[in-house]
Amino acid sequence: MKPAPFAFHRPSSLADALGLLAAGEARPLAGGQSLVPMLNLRLTPVDALVELRAVPELRGAEEMPDGAVYGALVTHAAFEDGLVPDVTRGLMRHVAGRIAYRAVRNRGTIGGALALADPAADWLTTVVALDAEIGIVGVAGERWVKAEDFVLGPYFTILEPTELLTAVKVRRLPDTTRWGTYKVAVKAGEYAESLVIALIDTARNEGRIALGALDGAPLLLPQSAAAACAGTGGAALAEIVRAELAGSGRDLAPAAITLHATAVTRAIAEAVRP
Repeated sequence: MKPAPFAFHRPSSLADALGLLAAGEARPLAGGQSLVPMLNLRLTPVDALVELRAVPELRGAEEMPDGAVYGALVTHAAFEDGLVPDVTRGLMRHVAGRIAYRAVRNRGTIGGALALADPAADWLTTVVALDAEIGIVGVAGERWVKAEDFVLGPYFTILEPTELLTAVKVRRLPDTTRWGTYKVAVKAGEYAESLVIALIDTARNEGRIALGALDGAPLLLPQSAAAACAGTGGAALAEIVRAELAGSGRDLAPAAITLHATAVTRAIAEAVRP
């Protein structure tokens, strides 16, 4: 099947791109690794596409003493290959290298992945764990929002139709912070059935754990993070994780709680390993 007819625009500036979005029913196109297949299946009909790769304001990355700002069009492969600074002590490079397949990573972008807001996508859970901020620009100006406030539900964000996600701001991880990840997928390259990013800093007694691949936005687990920072492990930690999941307000069946609790405890174990 092929997509229904649509107009195609390739603006060369952010202002032109925003003008095209404000003019009518148009969708922005970043890497196209999710949108194009949906267009081919006619699951997402559009009147016009606004292709963003020629917009310089959305490209590149800037490192600062306290972190880095990544343009929305930075590809997964750029993170994987170390072509942009990684202020997360290897976490973002690790995550990028495990997204889908290399052909997808060559064209897929961090901004496009976040704007799609697939609950099982790697970047969404990662930026929530990192307490990152997301830059948004529209006709009314620029705003920055916390990653955990960006997603309202599956494939549903706070972005207005005339706004663009332009950048992601990530704070530099302290030297004492250690990270662990765990991903459950049917096979390598597939979307996750459970995805956990754990940041544990026992020296500062600070931790942050994000669980993705749920029925909505990633879920933060502060009780489990606090227990991990306090040195709790084994069956005691597993019980705390299970209890927090059961009381999270998410509609989790017992089998799902077991799956996610296993992923959480294994991500923590990776983070605190000697």
